Amino acid sequence: MAEFIMKDLVEKAHLQGDFHIESAAVSAEELGNPVYPPARRILAEHGLSCSGKRARLLTERDYASFDLIVCMDGSNIGRAKRILNGDPEGKLVLLMNFTDRPGSVSDPWYTGDFSAAWRDIAEGCQALFGKLQNDGAETTRGTPRA
Repeated sequence: MAEFIMKDLVEKAHLQGDFHIESAAVSAEELGNPVYPPARRILAEHGLSCSGKRARLLTERDYASFDLIVCMDGSNIGRAKRILNGDPEGKLVLLMNFTDRPGSVSDPWYTGDFSAAWRDIAEGCQALFGKLQNDGAETTRGTPRA
């Protein structure tokens, strides 16, 4: 959900050329599968399409390619560190740590509550996007890149 919420925020700000946003899994359970149906439904309820998205595994190449790797919870960070052989540049971050409620996103995989996950992820993406815009303006005097 975070990939599509973030892409929507960037598109609404007309900054698509300044951001590259992708999601990747830290486990092989869903590799190749489309977005999980309840997640797809809640995205559609909010007017967002995830058509064509298939789960892929995070790779070491991703570490070199992205400025940030945003995780939903501490377990994701731990798994990502194993896949990436560490985090020497401090690129792994928790999404909710950009909000006033740091910590983990409500996990719909275990709770089935995709609405709570949506709220957390939307709040986290909005906060992260705001930070990237502010940081970019302060550091580059131009458009942020992430």
